[in-house]
Amino acid sequence: MIQIRRPRLPRLLLLGVCLLATPAFAERVVETTVEPNTLVPAGVMRYAATVFPDRVIATPAEDAARGFGVSWRTSTDVAAPVLEIVVAGDSPDMGERRRVVARSATLETENGEAHFHRADIDGLEPDTLYAWRVQGGGTWSPWMHTRTAAAADAPLTLFYFGDTQNKNASLTTRVMREAQRHAPDARLALFAGDLVSGGDGEDDNEWGEWFDAVGPLATMVVNAPAPGNHEYWEEFEDTPQERRVLGRHWERTFALPANGAAGADSTSYWFDYQGVRVVVLDGTSALDLGTAEAQAAWLDRTLSANPHPWSIALIHQPMYSPRQDRENTLLREHVLPVLERRRVDLVLQGHDHVYGRRGGEDAARATPQYLVSVVGAKQYRLGARARADMDPTAEDTQLFQVIRIDGDRLRYESRTATGRLYDAFEIRGETPATRTLHEITEGRIPERDCNARAATLKGRADRCWE
Repeated sequence: MIQIRRPRLPRLLLLGVCLLATPAFAERVVETTVEPNTLVPAGVMRYAATVFPDRVIATPAEDAARGFGVSWRTSTDVAAPVLEIVVAGDSPDMGERRRVVARSATLETENGEAHFHRADIDGLEPDTLYAWRVQGGGTWSPWMHTRTAAAADAPLTLFYFGDTQNKNASLTTRVMREAQRHAPDARLALFAGDLVSGGDGEDDNEWGEWFDAVGPLATMVVNAPAPGNHEYWEEFEDTPQERRVLGRHWERTFALPANGAAGADSTSYWFDYQGVRVVVLDGTSALDLGTAEAQAAWLDRTLSANPHPWSIALIHQPMYSPRQDRENTLLREHVLPVLERRRVDLVLQGHDHVYGRRGGEDAARATPQYLVSVVGAKQYRLGARARADMDPTAEDTQLFQVIRIDGDRLRYESRTATGRLYDAFEIRGETPATRTLHEITEGRIPERDCNARAATLKGRADRCWE
């Protein structure tokens, strides 16, 4: 037998290798260039549709105890696919499946042409775990699990996410995973608009990365998004005919209830989920397309008919803007009075890329509570009024929110991207007239400001990061 001896490295060289491997000698990198908005290199087609179903997402039906919607995407080779659903069981043989035929629509993007499919599932049993899958071209998705809403008096955990918008795959992903780690029992996720940035020729890449960032939550919970201004684009830009037009992805990407306000039919909606009426408004349409009055009247009717003890309003643009030099006058004129009169418990908002909380017009009342939050990488700076009128506030902080409702008690927690508690309170009381606000300060970290940077890497002093 021939033995091969490995040459021995000199002891000094070995010592050098070990030292270079220690943290003291590890390479340290400080970001000095602006990260691209997507992780997709120029010229690479990362998100072309295929016969395999992707972008699969569950959304609420009007009565979330009896149904939900599902949408997904395939190549144009697939027309009128089906969804199969069955009560989830412990055996791979879960029994006879029900089939629901989808409606399909075409969309041409920078990633080529694709078909988007929608299936609306009704007639389900409350508080029941269902297994379902969607069809592609000679293919199927994995089996997904989604549970229908339970009775109105059952405890509920839900997420609230502010703007995700840009660098979704890079920096939104970690927030979504941290949220799931903190609240694995959540059944519902509310997104306050500007899911993507758009308008840069990479719209479809951005939507692909949004789905990558959301990951399993897209089907483990039902997802209710509000449209933001970045879900729109400018037609006839810089001309007298300039106007907002809803992006073509919105109606194809989400299977939402068709019960919205006149003029904002596909972007406003409401649904009931386990003791809560959730009303989703389109702030961009209200501000730029003349639907503020119609949405306010619809909101008033929808809330007046609420049979549940709790109510939540979801809208992109805030009633009270924490960013300097922003004033959403039409919303304050038409929508705000309805929110106050109907004593909505939480008004969940985005748009301003900071964190802020304040009460309503009557400081003696516990509700409404107005929240603004942000998930994504773009971070603005607070205005002077927000520092005076909101408490707490935050700059330069990625956040997610967990809301737990149990009987006559609503607990709200806002946590940072690393899971640290930033803000918390409880609303207690059986009816809006008897509700009281209770601050929770234990375990909260100090308020965060953008003091480390005078400007962004692009040189913008009005932002902390972008």
